[in-house]
This record gives sequence, C-alpha cells and structure tokens, in this order.
Amino acid sequence: MPVIHSPESAGPAAGQVDAAAELIAELTARRLTIAVAESLTGGLLVAELVRIPGASAVLRGGVVAYDTSLKRSLLHVDSSVLNVHGPVHADVAKQMAVGVRALLAVNEVRADIGVSTTGVAGPGSADGHSAGTVFIGLSKGTASWAVSLHLGGNRAEIRAETVRQAIDAVRALIGHGDAE
Repeated sequence: MPVIHSPESAGPAAGQVDAAAELIAELTARRLTIAVAESLTGGLLVAELVRIPGASAVLRGGVVAYDTSLKRSLLHVDSSVLNVHGPVHADVAKQMAVGVRALLAVNEVRADIGVSTTGVAGPGSADGHSAGTVFIGLSKGTASWAVSLHLGGNRAEIRAETVRQAIDAVRALIGHGDAE
C-alpha cells in the first residue's frame, strides 16, 4: 500500500513560525477553550488546529455549516441578516462565532472563544461577492468582531490564507488579555 504525504499535514518548513502551535500553546497557558464554525474553509481550520499535539486540551470542536440553512438552524444566525445580506457578510461571521460557542458547550459551559469563516473561495463570484471576499468572525465574552478580507489567488490559496488569517486573528484577540 503506498504512503501518501499531504503538504497540509507537514506543518511549516524549518525556521518558520508555526502559528497554529503557538495559538494552541497560548490557549493552553491562558486556560481558554475555542470552538470553530467554518463555511468556505470546509474544515481546514479545525484540521490545522488538530494537527498540533495537545489541541484536545483547548479545542472544543468544529462545525462545517456550508449550507446557508445550517448557519441558521445550527449556529442561530438571524434569518433577517441572511435574507438581507446572504451568507457572506460581517454580521453572519460574527453570529456564527457566537453561535458555535453555545453549540459546542460542554456541561452547559460555552467555549471561551468562537471563530468562524465565511466567504467566497471561487473560482467565480457567488451571492454578489467576488472570489476572495472573506469574513472571519470572532467572539469572546459578550463581544463579537468581524475581520473583512479581500484575498487574491485561486480557490485553494484563498482557503489556505483564510485559515492563516483566522489563526492570526484569534492570536491577536487573546493577546489583548482580558480587554474586550
């Protein structure tokens, strides 16, 4: 049986910073948990976090809500926001991040941080947005934020860059300590 090597599972090259490993270490040191809701990244963000040994101490899990109706039913994204703006919008990303914290609660305790991805990976436009239009949602405490991105590249590159940017956004959020 052949051995298949995946570049995604290899991690960073020698001398490069492993942002996912640093994020897991920071979450562990601060005793924070994280929950992930993904649309355009389709599980890549959770896979990148799970790649790190010890992730189980902080990662609650992830939900791929690729279909818009799942954003509404599973993550409790407001129907009126989806009806007016569609699934590619800052408010959708924020509500996904808030919703996944509750959905992946353990013993009725929500995850400390929620992160979400929604957007258009391409190759063409969708929902009135060009390929590379991405929103990352963040939720911590009672607050939520959205990061708006306009990325270039092909479908795989847009999805990979979204994962990288989401990890960086969570690191920046927890780098602010308890400031909300």
